[in-house]
Amino acid sequence: MENLYDDLNRKKAALDKQRPLTRGSLEALNAWYDVELTYTSNAIEGNALTRNETADILEKGIIVAGKPLKDHLDAVGHKEALDYVRELADRKEPVREGDVRQIHQLIVGRVDPSDAGQYSHHQRQILGSLLVLPSPAQIPPLMGEFGQWLVRETATAPAPDTAFDAHEKLVTIHPFSDGNGRTARLLMNLLLIKGGFPPVVIGPEHRVAYLDGLQALQIGKDPKAYKQFMAERLDASLDRHIEALRLGQDQRLNRSLNFEP
Repeated sequence: MENLYDDLNRKKAALDKQRPLTRGSLEALNAWYDVELTYTSNAIEGNALTRNETADILEKGIIVAGKPLKDHLDAVGHKEALDYVRELADRKEPVREGDVRQIHQLIVGRVDPSDAGQYSHHQRQILGSLLVLPSPAQIPPLMGEFGQWLVRETATAPAPDTAFDAHEKLVTIHPFSDGNGRTARLLMNLLLIKGGFPPVVIGPEHRVAYLDGLQALQIGKDPKAYKQFMAERLDASLDRHIEALRLGQDQRLNRSLNFEP
């Protein structure tokens, strides 16, 4: 793990040398992440849209025949939440509890507006997990503590471990009726971006390793597997970022990003 974290810092330093990016390069990277983060995060939760279908919805507003309306709305909502995350990352302010609720509101607001941004009033369970989630009465104080932790940890540029911890803390509280995983992944990526790192992509092909590592941490079996998994995914994002910028800027960058994560 120590060597992996050394690699992360070395690659971030290499990425920093290429900053500031041109406007065209930044827009091309953001457009790629719009599709990749939206497709992968929703696919982990069972969304049936393919990567190309997600791109058509976000870039062209196309309605894909034969796919549920909810899947379309989830894609649009995630993109809106990602736009908000980028706004927050640009602010020279700590991340607060209210920001987490707003991210959730944007993610689920088109599908379930009554629950958007609202803490759950019923007991939740994670299927296939041994984790016992907090009761509804425990959620507000736990989220208040989490919000205070976020403010402290994001007063300066957060380290990757802080981003990984924020994800784990939020999904363990599981404060919302739905959309907890998507909200936690966007919160993690918000903190990574604020810290000068690229966002982490967790695809459906990583789902088993991702959930197994997270559950092992939550039930106290193995605290290392989760951090190892997240650090490896961040390492892959750094490689992708650096390679895309090496291959070409602006218009050519769009083509260089056209490969699997």
